[in-house]
Amino acid sequence: MTDSYTRAVNTGFTKTLAKKLGLPRPAVLRRFRAGDPLTVGPVLVVSDDASRGDADALATTLLGWGLDVRREPTDDARWGAVLLVLTEASHPTDVSGAVLAVGSVLRRLAPQGRVVTVSRPAADGDAPEVAAVRNGVDGFLRSLAKELRAGATGNGIVLTDGAAADSPSALATLRFFLSARSAYVDGQLLPVGPSTAELPADWDRPLAGRVAVVTGAARGIGAAIARTLARDGAQVVCVDVPAAGEGLARTANAVGGTALQLDVTAEDAGTRILEHARTRHGRLDIVVHNAGILRDKLLANMKPAQWDSVIAVNLAAQLRINAQLLGADGGAGVPGLHIVSLASTSGIAGNKGQTNYGFSKAGVIGHTRATAPLVGAQGGTANAVAPGFIETDMTSSIPFATREVARRLSSLQQGGQPVDVAEAIAFLASPAAAGVNGQVLRVCGQNLVGR
Repeated sequence: MTDSYTRAVNTGFTKTLAKKLGLPRPAVLRRFRAGDPLTVGPVLVVSDDASRGDADALATTLLGWGLDVRREPTDDARWGAVLLVLTEASHPTDVSGAVLAVGSVLRRLAPQGRVVTVSRPAADGDAPEVAAVRNGVDGFLRSLAKELRAGATGNGIVLTDGAAADSPSALATLRFFLSARSAYVDGQLLPVGPSTAELPADWDRPLAGRVAVVTGAARGIGAAIARTLARDGAQVVCVDVPAAGEGLARTANAVGGTALQLDVTAEDAGTRILEHARTRHGRLDIVVHNAGILRDKLLANMKPAQWDSVIAVNLAAQLRINAQLLGADGGAGVPGLHIVSLASTSGIAGNKGQTNYGFSKAGVIGHTRATAPLVGAQGGTANAVAPGFIETDMTSSIPFATREVARRLSSLQQGGQPVDVAEAIAFLASPAAAGVNGQVLRVCGQNLVGR
């Protein structure tokens, strides 16, 4: 679905008119294309004094990626990104110099620029001043992200359990946040723990040699996920109900994968998925739980079938499939399995007329967190992606006025595209993201107040 307003205020006469009238002008977001530069300009790396060692290590890595890295703010650059490292700050007064250095260059942050913080979480037993500064970074980043303009975004890496700033998963997360792959991810703080992950030999094909299953793959977000995983090197098994067979075959053919006609609510769905992946492709590495339905009604008007069908497809099916995969091979489970489930901002903030959907998507978040240590014990991960307003056939049916309001509420003042959800899933499914487990990554342009 096209956002006609965003297109209009960025082209021709209507662009000039919008400027004169002071109308909001959402940027046309830069999205990933193989061969494009990682950032749109030089990268400034700043830190407090105590975190200088981590800042040096990250700057060295960025130089190795071929970026123009600088350590002091200057007036002669159009900054592509600013990296603020506060991993060792121990008191709120420690960070003022670094924070104000970031502020001094924001007016020269290029369109589509990036601000990324690297910090550590407050933990039980921390001194009050340590907890204060660490929580302070979270509030700072979320607030700063709301101030950025012209398609620029702000996100944070939160290093947990002693993870090193230059550990593979931290670097993979940093690269994702710096890149155009994270175009619609804004105001997010992603915890990253230690892992034995290795960085990909080819950053454009980080899923090479992997086999991925995508449910609900016949169209919309599911089809975009299948295309993105295939682009990144995965062999893809496309799953959808028999009634969607034509669209399913079209998606599978487009990505060079295989199609499996299957109702995910079937009692043996997980077993059949595993059997198909192993028989046709020899292994299974990634499962993306995308299949979902809507049956919106005010609770006062909701019928049992409207409630039960949503829970069955959106939540119970995921639980059953996961249980079968974790219990496969006599209880050994599928080794190194990366599970990514589709949640929703409706499951975080709620939405009128969606008590069933909100319950199911909050349930996805709950089971993801509980599944993470179980699959982690088998060398894998379980994470969720929570989309906000995404431009799909489903959102095109929303009344015009409601749709326009929903688009403009986010910090980026527009809806996302299916590929934005797919990019986040591809990142979480990658081997290098092994240090990210049990997390929910919102792909919503920062459209929840205070989140």
